Amino acid sequence: MATNRAVEAVCQTLVELLRDEYDPTDFSQPLEFRVVGSDRLTAGVDAGVTLFLYRIVVNGTERTPEGRLAPDGRRLRPELPLDLHVVLTAWGRDPSLQHQVAGWMMRVVEDHHILPSGLLNRRTPGIFRADEAVELSIAEMPTEDLFRLWELVGNGSYQLSVPYVARSLRIESSSFVEELDIVQTRRSRVAVRREVGA
Repeated sequence: MATNRAVEAVCQTLVELLRDEYDPTDFSQPLEFRVVGSDRLTAGVDAGVTLFLYRIVVNGTERTPEGRLAPDGRRLRPELPLDLHVVLTAWGRDPSLQHQVAGWMMRVVEDHHILPSGLLNRRTPGIFRADEAVELSIAEMPTEDLFRLWELVGNGSYQLSVPYVARSLRIESSSFVEELDIVQTRRSRVAVRREVGA
């Protein structure tokens, strides 16, 4: 399962995917692609796409996966299943370019809605196991919540944004479950009280 660098890897992979699919001849000016924090959200880029991770939640729809068995037979603690909620923002100096970037961005994500481990491990190898993948889908986020997000961290200057969620991200523990011996017998002590003077 994924290491504790999985959150970082998913965000960087999504931005690098957009960068890889970008063809400069399709746009009137060069595009930039960045992962940003709340302090840089309003700065954005002149033209391109920014990714802002605004929420991480434990995925409660599936049962917590049991930790895997290590080669020595010991079991690792249960995995931590996470959903990453991100906002992809399209930037452009004029509305026409911004709209073009938004449509292109959404098409690229839809065409690559499953991120395999080979892609996720490209920048930093060994974060995801070979059989792992992360699924991307458009998130259900009411327009009011999206506007409020920009109000809180974007100083009210809304830019065209699309919310996505990355699912099936499971972070593996590096700690083992403490296994005790199986109880073989049970002993109980019975105290006999003697009456004084009996």
